[in-house]
Amino acid sequence: MKNWLFLFVAIFAEVIATSSLKASAGFSRLGPSLLAVAGYGVAFYCLSLTLRTIPVGVAYAIWSGVGIVLVTLIAWLIFGQKLDLPAVAGMALIIAGVVVLNLFSKSAVH
Repeated sequence: MKNWLFLFVAIFAEVIATSSLKASAGFSRLGPSLLAVAGYGVAFYCLSLTLRTIPVGVAYAIWSGVGIVLVTLIAWLIFGQKLDLPAVAGMALIIAGVVVLNLFSKSAVH
């Protein structure tokens, strides 16, 4: 159970870091730049802890899939990125893939 917590902390930190990249304006703004670097540090550290018990393919699929959806939602809400129907459909497929992986795959450790 603790390893899943590390995975979700890794996802949260990566989403903050990736969102901070936009706000850093090419690393020309100190605060968002430091937040991006720190966020990626926390994300990769927590991901490495997760990989002690969760298979790398499963952990990475969940980490990247959930991260893509959350970053896209933040881009829409905060940065005004437009989402069209194919973008929403693609995110729905990503979510479906993560759900299928967790509910039906024998590769996922529960």
